[in-house]
Amino acid sequence: MNREGPVASAPKGMSTATWTPDNGNGTFTNPLFYDEFSDPDLIRVGDWFYLTGTTMHAMPGVPILRSKDLVNWEFVAYAMDKLDLGPAYRLEGGRNIYGQGIWAPSFRYHEGKFYIFSNVNDQMTQMFTATDPKGPWTRTPMKRSLHDLSVLFDDDGKAYVVWGHKSMRLAQLTDDLTDIVPGTERALFADDAGMGEGAHFYKIDGKYYIISANWQGGFRMPAARADHVLGPYEVHQSISSHEDFGMASSRRLGTPKPPFEFWGPDPAAKHSLAMHQGGIIQTPGGEWWGFSMMDFNSVGRLLSLSPITWKDGWPYFGLPGNLTRTPRTWVKPKIATPQPVRVPYQRSDDFSAPRLQPIWQWNHVPVDDKWSLSERPGFLRLHALPATSFYDARNTLTQRAIGPMSTPSVLLDASHLKPGDTAGLGLLNLPYATLGVEKLTDELNVVFYDQRLDQRVRVKMTGTRVWLRADCDFLTERARFSYSLDGIIFTPIGNEVELFYQTFTFQGVRYGLFNYNASGAEGGFADFDSIDVHQLHTHGLMRPIPYGRSIRLTSFRATTGLAASEGRLASDAPTRFEIVDRELGRVALRSGTRYVTVDKDGAVTLAAGQPGTAQIFQWIETPTGELVLMSLATNRFLRIDPRTRDIRADSPGPMPDDSDGARFIWSQ
Repeated sequence: MNREGPVASAPKGMSTATWTPDNGNGTFTNPLFYDEFSDPDLIRVGDWFYLTGTTMHAMPGVPILRSKDLVNWEFVAYAMDKLDLGPAYRLEGGRNIYGQGIWAPSFRYHEGKFYIFSNVNDQMTQMFTATDPKGPWTRTPMKRSLHDLSVLFDDDGKAYVVWGHKSMRLAQLTDDLTDIVPGTERALFADDAGMGEGAHFYKIDGKYYIISANWQGGFRMPAARADHVLGPYEVHQSISSHEDFGMASSRRLGTPKPPFEFWGPDPAAKHSLAMHQGGIIQTPGGEWWGFSMMDFNSVGRLLSLSPITWKDGWPYFGLPGNLTRTPRTWVKPKIATPQPVRVPYQRSDDFSAPRLQPIWQWNHVPVDDKWSLSERPGFLRLHALPATSFYDARNTLTQRAIGPMSTPSVLLDASHLKPGDTAGLGLLNLPYATLGVEKLTDELNVVFYDQRLDQRVRVKMTGTRVWLRADCDFLTERARFSYSLDGIIFTPIGNEVELFYQTFTFQGVRYGLFNYNASGAEGGFADFDSIDVHQLHTHGLMRPIPYGRSIRLTSFRATTGLAASEGRLASDAPTRFEIVDRELGRVALRSGTRYVTVDKDGAVTLAAGQPGTAQIFQWIETPTGELVLMSLATNRFLRIDPRTRDIRADSPGPMPDDSDGARFIWSQ
């Protein structure tokens, strides 16, 4: 794998724009990555921050990214090329490790060495060590299996580990860190104390903190603290609650095998996608920031960054006046040297490099002599191995799908397929969907397959080169496939595919390149010339802020909105407000000589005078593109109550069902 740090430049003529949280104006917009990065853990060593997360059954695994500002990240290395612990890891004998493998890592640095501790289902916890984050990394199995562990190196040289769910366990680790010291294991909490799982263990200013995630009663982040590592620990029920940026849940998968059953979506008023499982970090300048993941429906679990407000000794995610809630757009961390925009991965690939780019991961352990970048330079060659379906096909090469919308287009040379082979582009998920080329005895067919409906569509193909495309919208949870024989005119094929997030593989949708033979024998080979991943909306705003223009603000799904009349505000036919630039993605709303003004109690009026804090709003979009305006006077959102039509700036954050009236559609 490419371990050279910064990502390679994109192939000439291919799509290069990709999601960045950096808005270029001193602010950032969550998520940090619009592709899956779940169960994050984050450390700082000097001026660098290092990040890792769950990779489940994907190989290589345990990525390390680095950043100097917590917003712009670059790829460093994978700590693990392969984890081969038996036939299931290799998709052999009808077995698999979907939803298993590497998960919930704990990242630490101590006395010149980097450590990553990670769970593996039905195996011992694995420890990875290196003196340089670029590697080489050494894997050592521990002698215990420690669920959702977090390790703390204390000031006295002792190392402790916290793990488990609800009651949580604590123990001292042996000097080699592979086992717990006999007699030191203890339960920390009663089952009903409010703690969850996904521990992050810290020592801050002499106190011990454990941050966890709890899904009961809605996702939230409880925390505990103590004056001594052994306790007793005081529990705070939540330092982060209900933050979903206004996203509503989609349908969920209820069964892992056909015939599939589904449930949901949850009621739109429920915060069922709220941020959870993460921790906190301090910058060299003394600022504190939180990091946590959020289920973003079918694209998977995404990572967000939160300002931390310390109050009464607790690190709340959020701002004063609106604790436990995170603004989707906020000012970047203060650092000594501003950083350029960086992204960790280049997604388009013409396979001209001698090694696979870091974006790529194999679905389970690959068969190394059945794929090549050198047998035909400039192509990825996949030799067909026997499989019953795409789901158990070996040597499927994948990359995480990226939102909010993206379109992978693959150019395939199918001239060397043998009867029984099927090769192409897949949406690896449960249920999955594929568009490929199938070789029959004497002909090639373009074949669409939707596993949810068990539906196939075949079209006879002329020639041997074909472009395969999937238009994916992770806000509507839909995808459409199409194909082209000339790379210009694309023909839709099959039905619209419904996309799901599910907790059987614990991964969002992945784009996969595959070739397998359904006849039970090894087949021919498929040559993939390129993949181009085109993305829409690669920044935090789908529409730029209309500085200097006059706009109308209409309440979402309504004909009324914000109106100024005779020096007062009302909910009525929208009138025009001039958008005044207040820097850092902030605006003032001016009507004539007056400004929309927010009092400390959230009351909203029109007032004359130069705009100050009371007149300034952070311009933010929900993930689905509606405008929300967060007042800097209250750190809460402007809203028009749908029932009373009162105008206030007191919403903690947009409700998924818009029952608070905080969403607006702006127009000129």
